[in-house]
Amino acid sequence: MEIKSLLEKANLKIPKENIKYNEPMKKHISFKVGGIADCYIKIENISELKQILKFSKENKIPFFIIGNGSNILVTDKGIRGIVIQIKINKFEIIKNPNNKNKQNEKNQDVQVIIGAGNKMAEIAQKLLKENITGFEELAGIPGTIGGAIKMNAGAYKKEIKDILESATVIDYEGNIIKLNNQDLKFEYRKSILFQKKYIVIEAELNLRTGKQDNIKTKMEEYKKNRFEKQPIEYPSAGSTFKRGENFITAKLIDEAGLKGYSIGDAQVSNKHAGFIINKGNATAQEILELIEYVKKKVYETSKEKISLEIEIVGER
Repeated sequence: MEIKSLLEKANLKIPKENIKYNEPMKKHISFKVGGIADCYIKIENISELKQILKFSKENKIPFFIIGNGSNILVTDKGIRGIVIQIKINKFEIIKNPNNKNKQNEKNQDVQVIIGAGNKMAEIAQKLLKENITGFEELAGIPGTIGGAIKMNAGAYKKEIKDILESATVIDYEGNIIKLNNQDLKFEYRKSILFQKKYIVIEAELNLRTGKQDNIKTKMEEYKKNRFEKQPIEYPSAGSTFKRGENFITAKLIDEAGLKGYSIGDAQVSNKHAGFIINKGNATAQEILELIEYVKKKVYETSKEKISLEIEIVGER
């Protein structure tokens, strides 16, 4: 029985408008490429997520979790099973969570509780409005807080691990678990969430109150720097390759003479060699071929093996 018939029979309490069939993934990932997903479901609360996890298990249907689709490449053949987009939104501020008597201090500790589906840019704007500092460097990361925690996203020498108190996750059996910073075993662009069958549903951040003008100035400086140095005017999945332990990957790609090199509409950015961009009508296959070509040429010229920062998903 196909997924549509099974879902209709199950009669789950998920709004029908949030369930789509044969959905083009190019509409949902920042690379703007990729084939169809058999089923695409937007999840807005924990109850809905528990229902679909139970449904998937009972019917032996595979699923894949996405946030804002900003760090993945979906193949041209698409994704079999169900794509679950986490859109759980929450934003709560607790000032001086450990000492309620310090309310009159100039700079207060702040605990911010955020739903996993909140986009990083939107979080930054809300924090700016509330005069809360410590998130400015991360404001330009094109994803959700849930995805940022999974990969320990970072920018300008700050990573999620530097401000995260804990993450609340749900396992594939529907059990809710709270993990502290140490439990998540953060490394460079990596966490325990790549190994464990956990889905982030909520985050607790440790931040501070600050001056709105200072926060805004920092955010604008980082934004200007991104625009000048990164090809944000083109669809991409962010930085395609990880930084090496003892080398700068973008520098090696540049030294291999690959800036501007294209396969179809997939191109190594002229602005930043660490980015592969979609110049308009690239296919996932062209991007994959370009990735392999870049790896090969960099190894030939530098004898260094470079690895992907993005995740490739879907049928090959």
